[in-house]
Amino acid sequence: MKILLPVAFIVAFSAVPSAHAQLFGGDQTRRQITELREEMDARLEASGRGQLELSNQNEILRGEVANLRGQIEVLTHEVESLKQRQRDFYVDLDERIRRMEEHGAVPAADPAAESADYESALNLLKEGKHKESLEAFERFIAQYPRSSFLPGANFWAGNAALQAKEVVAARNHFNTVITDWPDDTVAPDAMLGLANSQHLMGESRASQDTLRQLLQRYPDSSAAQVARQRLSQ
Repeated sequence: MKILLPVAFIVAFSAVPSAHAQLFGGDQTRRQITELREEMDARLEASGRGQLELSNQNEILRGEVANLRGQIEVLTHEVESLKQRQRDFYVDLDERIRRMEEHGAVPAADPAAESADYESALNLLKEGKHKESLEAFERFIAQYPRSSFLPGANFWAGNAALQAKEVVAARNHFNTVITDWPDDTVAPDAMLGLANSQHLMGESRASQDTLRQLLQRYPDSSAAQVARQRLSQ
């Protein structure tokens, strides 16, 4: 018994590391732990990329919303300005006609008709009839070459052309606003529209240059906010 007891104890004790290895230290277990860790790391990395992409998409959407708000503000201002100009036209109509008659001339344009034609073209754009609106604005521009509505007419003609996929016409109208009326309220958005037109025409470098010029000329405009976000992408 004195010999068998130590031998049995040694056998039992030697089995512990083997069992421990089977439970915790086996190659298969370590490999499974490593694979699990790699899988978790991959999932975390994918989740991080997804969150970053979502954040970038949110920034782009915020920029587009800011642009749309700016467009709405410009449109609202234009409608209010239209109403005021229409009232001024009626007040001034008799005086203009009297002066022309004194010089033996016939009025070149009826201010009431001018206002109505502009409003009609604007309503077509609001109704989503982009091609018809573009044609109406271009008729207006040709018919009333001295109209005080010309900055807005060219700006909205550019927007209508852009929506109608008439990109060259859009670029030309936006350029007209920037060149002839750089201090008008629609000028910043016209410059943003020009950058959009250049981008659609494949003129990426020119589009980027236009966005930078927009930031320099109109840094506090809503269009400039969109320009900053696009340049940072």
